[in-house]
Amino acid sequence: MHKLGVEEWLVSAVMSMYTGAKTAVRTVYGNSSGFEVKVGMHQGSALSPLLFVIVMEAMSREFRVALPWELLYADDLVVIAETEEDLMKRLNEWKKCGE
Repeated sequence: MHKLGVEEWLVSAVMSMYTGAKTAVRTVYGNSSGFEVKVGMHQGSALSPLLFVIVMEAMSREFRVALPWELLYADDLVVIAETEEDLMKRLNEWKKCGE
């Protein structure tokens, strides 16, 4: 969010929603004990799709060159390259950045 110029107060508000977040797994046999969620986005939250798009946009900006070699749509990513070697290089860059 910082990389895209989102104001600090809004970043702090989102971070406070995720700090100390706990969840449980619901099954037909009952609910699990609550456990802390340390990675990922809140499942079912209206804010999650927006946060996902923000992260993908920030990552995409890291790799942009003169032509659009990465296309983003919803939760899909298309990586384009002229050779298999270039494609593997771009995919590995995305993987490294994602990790």
